[in-house]
Amino acid sequence: MQKRRKYRYFVTFLFLGIGVFFFFALNICIGSVNITLSDIAGTLTGQKNSETIARILWDIRLPRTMAVMILGGALALAGYLLQTFFHNPIAGPFVLGISSGAKMVVALVMVFLMGRAVRVTSTDMILAAFIGAMLSMGFVLILSQRIKGMSMLVVSGVMIGYICSAITELVVTFADDADIVNLHNWSQGSFSGITWENVKVMALVVCITFITVFLLSKPLGAYQLGEIYAQNMGVNIRLLRISLVILSSILSACIVAFVGPISFVGIATPHLVKKLLGTATPIWMIPACFLGGSVFCLFCDLLARNLLAPTELSISTVTAIFGAPVVLWVMAKRKKERSV
Repeated sequence: MQKRRKYRYFVTFLFLGIGVFFFFALNICIGSVNITLSDIAGTLTGQKNSETIARILWDIRLPRTMAVMILGGALALAGYLLQTFFHNPIAGPFVLGISSGAKMVVALVMVFLMGRAVRVTSTDMILAAFIGAMLSMGFVLILSQRIKGMSMLVVSGVMIGYICSAITELVVTFADDADIVNLHNWSQGSFSGITWENVKVMALVVCITFITVFLLSKPLGAYQLGEIYAQNMGVNIRLLRISLVILSSILSACIVAFVGPISFVGIATPHLVKKLLGTATPIWMIPACFLGGSVFCLFCDLLARNLLAPTELSISTVTAIFGAPVVLWVMAKRKKERSV
């Protein structure tokens, strides 16, 4: 039995690893200008190659694909942390309004600071998004103390999201005409315009957060079995809950600051990964969720760029098409289990 489990874990990670590599390569090669593997090899090894291809590869495709991989994994991990925290299978940054809160504060910064020619760095954007994420998370936590039902908690999160989105739209009306297009594209979710500086900042933030989450694997495993059991195992419940709130907010903030809110990845990916692994043990779920989120977002961004080229779809449009059915499946499965 133990050997079968280890074999399943090995096959799952191999499958996810191949998926990341496969879609990473496709995202670099396919676009308005197709780039062959020989062109990529020539550019990476410093051999003489087309200057146009080199610029497309280094300035556009590579930083964008790296961002999709990093932030896709971060989004899935944030969803897993929120589902564990609330013991709710459809909790996620987008559904609970956390992404909308982060978007609201970032929009305020973009309009009122950048509009006045104040230089705003990537770190400032992440901090602004973190403040917004914590504000929304605070409201969700207050409501979760009063509302015990899963469906009502989700409805409350959706309402918080609508309120934040309404404030964001109000703020956008004060933006300059030149900034409205950029704000609109960002608010819909888009990986376009990512630079290497952005990639460095997001990689640092996500890497530190991922390591911290992974170190919490054992306390998380005990927490999944119930708070009383976790306390008996010596877990500081208060500290763990605070850590989950902060870590999930940091991940959500990093995503929103750079690419805007992205829907359903944080909800759907943990369930798909858990189905593949056959376990919910955090020490396996944490890295698998990250890889699964990377595969999911790489696939969706590839479709968003090329499905209706030269028009680029919003990434949230594509993720919703594939992620929403998974959420419906989870809800139907949960209802069936209750009725049995």
